[in-house]
Amino acid sequence: MKYRIYILAICLSLTTLSCNDVLNPTPVDLITDDQVLTDANSARVVLTSAYRDFANLGAPTIIAGDLTADNLIHNGTFTQYREISGKDMSASNGSASSLWGVIYSMSYIASFLYEGLPNIDISQSDFDEITASASFLRAYAYFVGAYTYGGIPIVTSTDVDANRAVPRATLDETLEFVESELLYALDKLPEQAFNAGEATNGAVKALLARYYLFIENWTEAEKYATDVIEGNGTAAYVLEEDFANAVSDFSTESILEIVYSANDNPGTSTNFSINNLFVGRREIIPSIEVVLALQNDGGDRNVVLEFDGANARGADNGWTIVRYGAFDNIQVLRLAEMYLIRAEARAQQDKISGSSSAVSDINVLRERASVPLIQGTSKNQMLLAVENERRMELCFEGHRWYDLVRTGRAQSVMDEFTSNWTLKDELWPIPLREINNNPSLKDAQNPGY
Repeated sequence: MKYRIYILAICLSLTTLSCNDVLNPTPVDLITDDQVLTDANSARVVLTSAYRDFANLGAPTIIAGDLTADNLIHNGTFTQYREISGKDMSASNGSASSLWGVIYSMSYIASFLYEGLPNIDISQSDFDEITASASFLRAYAYFVGAYTYGGIPIVTSTDVDANRAVPRATLDETLEFVESELLYALDKLPEQAFNAGEATNGAVKALLARYYLFIENWTEAEKYATDVIEGNGTAAYVLEEDFANAVSDFSTESILEIVYSANDNPGTSTNFSINNLFVGRREIIPSIEVVLALQNDGGDRNVVLEFDGANARGADNGWTIVRYGAFDNIQVLRLAEMYLIRAEARAQQDKISGSSSAVSDINVLRERASVPLIQGTSKNQMLLAVENERRMELCFEGHRWYDLVRTGRAQSVMDEFTSNWTLKDELWPIPLREINNNPSLKDAQNPGY
């Protein structure tokens, strides 16, 4: 049986992005009727569509993670970024709509594969690998959605009419769905892929480590982080000796990257514009607070920033984020994060100092960054040390806001950064367009929006 792909924006809010209107979505109808689901090869072609959406999720997640917090500030003219930077987001914010739309585009493609694959001639091993890839990508999308918006609708069908009325799930239900998808994918993907742009068993374990950290299951977070660090059922990831290499494409510690081609890279394409935002337009720049934090920490991690006095005028502090060059990928999971996850999980279990401790994990990264090593401290001091290390090591990778909210530190940290921060800023608004299109979301908006 042949299954044709019909991806409808009325259901998905699938978006396109442009250099002049970055991350501000325009609904489109995408009908790809030249692709049919007939065998494993055609299914893999469909899967590439999910990876394309995965690429679209990169820039909005960085914006959410660092601009909503205290790492980035607005320096240009785009309203959507001014709202996020000023802690004054509206439900019609373009970035919120874009991120939401990509989540459900990825979800739709996964559902399409799950519905179609049982009806074609395909081996069990191909079925397992393709569905595991789809589940992993969908899990990642819903994980981002859960911690950006709170509980979101769980859509597992391609029925357009039914999907228009799926109610909002609770946060716990959304996270349970993420866990089930990841556990399904576990041990079904290869340990080694052609490049870091493809999901592997290491990526599944790494995302499980992040997931369990967020839900405060410290033992499981430590376990899966250790599996990745030690190469248990994963590729042998190795920390780069130099930090600059660690944040370069296809480094030895890269677990999963968003890979761009010359036609769609974030520097020159009209579809992916993170480099244009940071370097070309300087629409978004680093906050002086994060600049000072990196400088005070010292070492090699300052390589992500450059200063040009010619830009320092008015509210512009003259600093530019050079973390993403014109042709650079976006790293989603890398080995350094696994050390930080394990350090935090160990600190929460009072494994503060000595061998196999929070201190030993943090010092692996601090030694690599050429900054002073830390000593054993109290549990609370160690957790603050992990927080600081995550900010330095993972700077401009989209983690900061999510970290502050999940640890309950957002209010105290952000109060020192801006007088505009309120409790509502711990979540983004459900996009107004989605509320208008889905009657089940009518009374489900996040508080304060």
